[in-house]
Amino acid sequence: MRYVPHEYQEYAKEFIVSHKVSALFLDCGLGKTVITLTAIWELALDYFDIRRILVIAPLRVARDTWPAELEKWEHLSGIGMSAVLGSEKERIAALSRRAQVYVINRENVEWLVNESGIPFDFDMVVIDELSSFKSHKAKRFKALKKVRPMVRRIVGLTGTPAPNGLIDLWAEIGILDMGQRLGRFIGGYRERFFVPDKRSREMVFSYKPREGAEDMIYELISDICISMKAVDYLEMPECVYNRVEVILTEKEMALYEQLERDMLLPFSDGDIDAVNAAALSNKLLQMADGAVYDENGNVKHIHDRKLEALEDLIEAANGKPVLIAYWYKHDLDRLKKHTGTVELDTAEDMRRWNAGEIPVAAIHPASAGHGLNLQAGGSTLVWFGLTWSLELYQQMNARLWRQGQEETVVIHHLIAKGTLDERVMAALEKKDCGQSALVDAVKARIGGGK
Repeated sequence: MRYVPHEYQEYAKEFIVSHKVSALFLDCGLGKTVITLTAIWELALDYFDIRRILVIAPLRVARDTWPAELEKWEHLSGIGMSAVLGSEKERIAALSRRAQVYVINRENVEWLVNESGIPFDFDMVVIDELSSFKSHKAKRFKALKKVRPMVRRIVGLTGTPAPNGLIDLWAEIGILDMGQRLGRFIGGYRERFFVPDKRSREMVFSYKPREGAEDMIYELISDICISMKAVDYLEMPECVYNRVEVILTEKEMALYEQLERDMLLPFSDGDIDAVNAAALSNKLLQMADGAVYDENGNVKHIHDRKLEALEDLIEAANGKPVLIAYWYKHDLDRLKKHTGTVELDTAEDMRRWNAGEIPVAAIHPASAGHGLNLQAGGSTLVWFGLTWSLELYQQMNARLWRQGQEETVVIHHLIAKGTLDERVMAALEKKDCGQSALVDAVKARIGGGK
């Protein structure tokens, strides 16, 4: 696909190229990955400034998003990528392959530095989801800090850099600039910018910023940070649509293809069967979600790929409320079990959502009819399971994307690659293509100030 960058994407790419240390605080859906890959391409193949790049990311993002983005855009041809994932043997083999970019999940950073036995030979590091390095006590933080002086260029990417308050910024900025801006020690940072908040005698449980500390901190980090918060700083459209692809394993895909081909999937305690095309479509969409009802009405578990992707989206939201559109009852049951999702069913549920009391909620599109106002509770919607009904799709989106919404709405669609999900999404887009326009031009705000 041909890449035509929006103005803000070009701005952000140039910022990475021109700064050896940079942090991009970009809202989800603004294209952090393609921006960074474009900068890597220029630095590696145009300026010859870097040769080996390490990308640290959440597991699913490392496994799926970075390779998919590299393959998607034709202007990135020439960059080789190796995914340092799987067993130790597979990770070592991946590190031995010749490539420019090596992608590793954040849980294996300590292994890479301290246990792999392979010299740390990367001149650029990209931390995708910088907020996952907010704890200076974490093993991944200590391991990366150990080799940080060997890195010539470093980039941090996140949507919300301080989800739990400004205390988090010390570790996140410190891993980038080695303590130049906020100090080398957390104690000094706390003493300079914070006072004890919640405490019990000598035990301090939390801190709050001193008067004027927020502006001072923003000023100190402003030279290396770009903040692009959709509602405050960018001339964004009212709604951003985003596809999140999930990939089934070969075994899982084989089950899907068998049902699609034979209209029957035999099990010892109850078959999954489809008597006609409509029933087959229903069963295939269930399989894409991860579970299917068998002939006895029992649930057959197939996979958790969408749940894994959803967990990443919830984490990336960094505390911002997330509303999930589900289609099947077994989807709701699994959402409750894996993410603690609260079902929006009663008027009291709706009140609590709009009051900001529910961080992760789920609602069935058929329950989200005209006139239901949910926009006060959040601006992020995730379609866990898709529907053929354009009317229900539009109605569901309009619960958040409506008059009175104070933030740009981001609508994510979890799509299982190679399944009926792709055809449903294409049909929805074809019937409603006018609503899927993305950013034309935006303004960047440096330093994260208000």
